[in-house]
Amino acid sequence: MNIQAPTRPGTTSAAAAAIERELIELFVHVADLVGLPRSVGELYGCLFIASSPLTMDDLMRRLGLSKGATSQGLRLLRSVGAVRTVYVPGDRRDHFAAERELRPLVAGFLREKVLARLRNSAERLEAVRAVLREVDPAERAVLDDRVRRLARWHQNARQVLPLLLKVIEP
Repeated sequence: MNIQAPTRPGTTSAAAAAIERELIELFVHVADLVGLPRSVGELYGCLFIASSPLTMDDLMRRLGLSKGATSQGLRLLRSVGAVRTVYVPGDRRDHFAAERELRPLVAGFLREKVLARLRNSAERLEAVRAVLREVDPAERAVLDDRVRRLARWHQNARQVLPLLLKVIEP
């Protein structure tokens, strides 16, 4: 990762720059853990450590990302509530700041990513059940057991996640 120093000269020591690189790398690992692109972790990490809101151009320059990757990453981060747009008087460009509280981050991720996937998985389970009816009865018993088990997991997740969201949302 080639993170550039902030645009304000003299504000970052070598030690502070090293800490910034390490924290951004930490968020890259977290993004990877939850199946998000590296650039999303870099963007969030850079905004998390920044002392003031940054523009898209600032982020592109500091992280060496393309305009497309930066724009797409910011859109995803905004959709889950991890990043917000901040008004800066006298500047027409959008400035971005990271949400630094864990609860809204987790809630946004669960709401926008996990619940959306659960809706999709319900349709897929129904499609599997339809095909299962066509399977030879000798093979069907094991497959039917697995599909029923997955359906229970799915039902449990659909019941637990909304309750979890109520607990963790601010």
